[in-house]
Amino acid sequence: MQFKPMTISDVLLIIPDVLGDERGFFMEVFQSRKFSEAGISAPFVQDNHSHSKQGVLRGLHYQIKHAQGKLVRTIVGEIFDVAVDSRKSSPTFGEWVGTHLSAENKYQLWIPPGFAHGFYVLSDWADFLYKTTDFYAPEFERTLLWNDPDIGIQWPFLTGQSPVLSSKDQNGKPFKLIQEEDIFP
Repeated sequence: MQFKPMTISDVLLIIPDVLGDERGFFMEVFQSRKFSEAGISAPFVQDNHSHSKQGVLRGLHYQIKHAQGKLVRTIVGEIFDVAVDSRKSSPTFGEWVGTHLSAENKYQLWIPPGFAHGFYVLSDWADFLYKTTDFYAPEFERTLLWNDPDIGIQWPFLTGQSPVLSSKDQNGKPFKLIQEEDIFP
């Protein structure tokens, strides 16, 4: 298993060692000792599964209390996954990083607490799994506007398609309007 820092170095791309033959494949997706050595030592407390059709964009979500670190992966299909640094004291505050996660590449992404997170579905369907380091707390959840020009995420939209959004995601707040209490220290 390899842990490669992204352009925001706290976000790690995790590339598994995949053992495969004519029967299929085997890989470790989590091993506490290896993750701890890579700097990921918070315990995981919740597992989530999202099933979405092509063109769905979910996010950008974060919690102002009970901030969640997320270990994310796609087991069916392909998505473009994005993390936005929302830690005010960070040198990369307001910057984003994105990568393709798919059933084919089997990559995972570690997104530490203090990041807004979202993804866009590129395949017909995608099953997206993620572990979190804290519990879901809807009263503290906030949504950052997915197309905020101050952040400038380069979503790889499919030709001729607008993203399919929930009303919550359509009404996300622009980064510059997020209130002080909505930003991590």
